[in-house]
Amino acid sequence: MSKQIDSKLLPLLAAKSEPEWKRFYIKNKKKLEGMDLRVQALHDKVSSCTDCLKCANCCRSLGPRITDKDIERMAKALRMKAADIVKNYLRVDEDGDTVFQSMPCPFLGDDNYCSIYESRPKACREYPHTDRKRFYQIYNLSIKNASTCPIVYEVLEQLTKTIAP
Repeated sequence: MSKQIDSKLLPLLAAKSEPEWKRFYIKNKKKLEGMDLRVQALHDKVSSCTDCLKCANCCRSLGPRITDKDIERMAKALRMKAADIVKNYLRVDEDGDTVFQSMPCPFLGDDNYCSIYESRPKACREYPHTDRKRFYQIYNLSIKNASTCPIVYEVLEQLTKTIAP
């Protein structure tokens, strides 16, 4: 992998690759079930070459699901009551999930640093999910995330090139 992909180009690049990624999944679903170690290795390789602070696209555009435990953790870090976190920063979306009232994330600074990084929501800590077990179960979600995250885009690009169809 050479230099990091410009996050502004990701939606276009991902849209161009999406049909190939979907064909790959259909042809290789059974193989993918045993591919966690390979996907993890790709994730590690790509992540080590990616500076998330240059991008922060996920923090600007993806509204993570916020759990009660996340609210407690954020409240403690901000020295606020949980009810005030809910009132000031959160809302319930059309799916019934608790999410930030608006995007970008209210804790994202101009320098792309997260002001609550050590206490950020679980969904943020686990993103971009390319290092999780049973990656094949979220493959289609990863296709969607590839238009936001350079790590996901590169993992999918490299994965589809490493397995013969």
